[in-house]
Amino acid sequence: MIKMTMFLKRKAGMSHEDFVKHHIEVHGPKFRSIPEAEAHCLRYIQTHPSPLETDAAENADFDGTAELWFDNERGMDAVLTSDTYKKVVFPDEKTFLDHDNTLILVGEQVEIIGDYREG
Repeated sequence: MIKMTMFLKRKAGMSHEDFVKHHIEVHGPKFRSIPEAEAHCLRYIQTHPSPLETDAAENADFDGTAELWFDNERGMDAVLTSDTYKKVVFPDEKTFLDHDNTLILVGEQVEIIGDYREG
């Protein structure tokens, strides 16, 4: 299993609130419509920053993240090179994402604390 984590920046001129609304209500369903995603994308989570009332952490200057788990690299490739991604999802990304300032990290995830704890 591999995980793709994207640190997202909104397109210039778009408010953070409009970015979040579009990401959740428009982009998420478009990505979910990719037939290959049903076979190869194991999980997709969006996270958007919220105001913090603590000094223990500080939000980085990003408008959100997208985390996608794929069965393997071939599966990720199948999804991201599919006709639906190229014709529906990627064109939508251009309407709300600043691709030049969005960061992508792909790798194996290592679980440190999980569903079960010894006790």
